[in-house]
Amino acid sequence: MRRTLTMSMAALGLLLGLAVLPAPARAETCDDLWYARNEIYKAQGYCFRTRRGIEAFGNAGCQYDNAEELPLSNSQRRSIAEIQREERTRRCPR
Repeated sequence: MRRTLTMSMAALGLLLGLAVLPAPARAETCDDLWYARNEIYKAQGYCFRTRRGIEAFGNAGCQYDNAEELPLSNSQRRSIAEIQREERTRRCPR
């Protein structure tokens, strides 16, 4: 389910106005937001449980079944919180 046009961590930085993550793009859809949030989780070793997550990212090399246990930086935590706020604002499906 990997999209041709996906949003990278750098793109997320621009969306969220974070200077530490330069980027050329902006999230256009709920799918973009979902992908950006889960891209952060994947990078830190999250083991996806949903079919959508597994199809998009796989579980090779995953180490954490619980997102709360992921070793996220403060910047990553802020990014995830901002994405989730935007998902709620847009009423994105969960």
